[in-house]
Amino acid sequence: MPFDHNDHYHRLLLRHLPPGGRSALDVGCGTGRFARRLVARGYRVDALDPDPATLAAAEASGGGPRYRLADASTEGLPEAHYDVITCLASLHHMPFGTLTRFREALAPGGRLLVLGCYAGVTPRDLAAVPVNAVARAAVYGAERARGIRTPPRRAPVRQPEMTLPQVRAESARLLPGSELRQLLFWRYLLTYTK
Repeated sequence: MPFDHNDHYHRLLLRHLPPGGRSALDVGCGTGRFARRLVARGYRVDALDPDPATLAAAEASGGGPRYRLADASTEGLPEAHYDVITCLASLHHMPFGTLTRFREALAPGGRLLVLGCYAGVTPRDLAAVPVNAVARAAVYGAERARGIRTPPRRAPVRQPEMTLPQVRAESARLLPGSELRQLLFWRYLLTYTK
């Protein structure tokens, strides 16, 4: 079914953008939906993804981001450059310590926004199961009613290895002053302002 857990949180992430920001890096941009939303907000966006087929789908959608085939954990990033760095369900595809590279690439006052995935099940995750089923069915029904039969291209998926307590401990160690909030749909929001 077509319900996308990450797209569900786009509005939340947009509310956390730093005031007056103009330059953005979208790490693991996938098909580019969030990168295009940043462009619509007036950002100059560098959008990186390591998967050629997924990046080709993003480029075909256009919308203004500068797409680059790159692995953010090894790609050279400009120091103190970006007003915002976003990472939607992609941090678990790279070493968690890559957060320090993102921290260094943030301009003073810049903000890191990570919509992350974690391993394991918490009591809150159990509450998400019926909500997830309803959301998926609603989106499926709406798309069928509009005549959409082919789901959009999805980026490759990898299961996360770190539990939520491990993510909380490591992010506090690597990014002192960061905040981590558990969300529904097996996600967390990590925010850090440089």
